[in-house]
Amino acid sequence: MHELSIALGIVDIAQDESGRRGGVPVVAVHVKLGPLSGVVKEALTSAYELAREGSSVADSQLVIEETPIVIHCPKCRLDATVPSVYELCCPRCGEATADIVCGRELEVTALEIDA
Repeated sequence: MHELSIALGIVDIAQDESGRRGGVPVVAVHVKLGPLSGVVKEALTSAYELAREGSSVADSQLVIEETPIVIHCPKCRLDATVPSVYELCCPRCGEATADIVCGRELEVTALEIDA
């Protein structure tokens, strides 16, 4: 389960930032997660609960924002959301494309701290 190593990395990021700010309590860690990231949301949530135990961010919550798959059509230059990786065609003109603009995200975007 590689989600545990990812969750441990997220905990490290949160602890480091908390330490830089004088040890302020971290209330929540916000993460963007795309369907093409290779990470299962439920597994990451469960792994985070395990990874935070005994750490300085033990009371924090993981808030996951799921991002859609967005493709760019080379024919009509449209950026469009598609329902799945199996449907990488422009909804306007039907052109197939492998130009994925969004959907691979796995990034910590914000920390909520208790000031």
